[in-house]
Amino acid sequence: MSSSSSSSSPTTTSCTPATDAEANGSSNAFRSDPIIVLDLETTGLDHRCERIIEIGAVRLEGGQIVEEFSTLVKPDVPIRHSSFKVHGISDEMVADAPSIEDVLPKFLEFMGDLPFVAHNAIFDYSFLNEASKRLYDERLKNHRVDTFEMYRVTFPEEQSHGLTSLLDRFGFEQPIKHRALEDAANLGRVFPLLREHYEQKLSWQLSQLKNISYLVERYQRLQRTMQLLQAEITDLRELFKLHFTEGGKPVTATNGEMLVTSYRRQYDYNEAELRKLLEDCGLQHKTFKVNIKAVDRLIDRGDIDTDIRRALIGTRTRMSENRVISFIKPVDYEPAAEEDSNNSGSEEENA
Repeated sequence: MSSSSSSSSPTTTSCTPATDAEANGSSNAFRSDPIIVLDLETTGLDHRCERIIEIGAVRLEGGQIVEEFSTLVKPDVPIRHSSFKVHGISDEMVADAPSIEDVLPKFLEFMGDLPFVAHNAIFDYSFLNEASKRLYDERLKNHRVDTFEMYRVTFPEEQSHGLTSLLDRFGFEQPIKHRALEDAANLGRVFPLLREHYEQKLSWQLSQLKNISYLVERYQRLQRTMQLLQAEITDLRELFKLHFTEGGKPVTATNGEMLVTSYRRQYDYNEAELRKLLEDCGLQHKTFKVNIKAVDRLIDRGDIDTDIRRALIGTRTRMSENRVISFIKPVDYEPAAEEDSNNSGSEEENA
């Protein structure tokens, strides 16, 4: 295996430019051998105003890593604190690094016209494409293969489809550092296994297309059944809330789980102010809908810059507290929380 930021030209497999319809595994790009697996670290999340600060990539042949590409990149904008807390790359670390003008030609030569694999590939593609347009006034032409989408399609039952979950699924050790080459190498090791399972799932799906008329009817029947079940579940939850409002105690089901109640605080926001703040901080793309629950989690976790956190809290306009119902294991039940549930600052407590 060679380790380099070299510009040695790899042997390539000819591929036509990817369309949006082909981008996430619906073409044959994921079957390519050789193939490039890459990861980027950036100053922030918005590809239009943030910059690449690290490129890590590996070349896979026959399912094995045969070559690496790794380099820091000096950006023309500062690294956001929220991004620094993810990858640990500081402005000082990239102060003497080569510019994207020096790095991109070498990296594009390393990739050739091979497809590239990335986890949430649209993120990496957007930054590389933006750099290509700035430097060469042309779009990136390589196919992209999104392992996030492949993982989601292949194992929909997983609660998370992040890279950590993917590595766990196939028994790989977790990386200590969140850096580009380490992430690319780990993804490169797990990709052949994911590809094998994805191909099996895809083959089964393709075999079902001959039954498409029946499947459409079945889908509609299931949808109607789910709507009826959801209405009944909603009614039952309201009855459970009334049980606790009337002084009822937790109920233990036959499987050992306990029906309990708790209070959850909810906040309304000035959405115009919130959207502008998120966009200014690089935490929100203009075309995306604001995810209020994600904003609440961002504030509660406290892993963002203190000033940004205070500004986010400042866009809140109203707080309400709602009773919620949940089933828990008895070991998680804390009756004492009932006395101070209205005074605690936590998001949710058992009552």
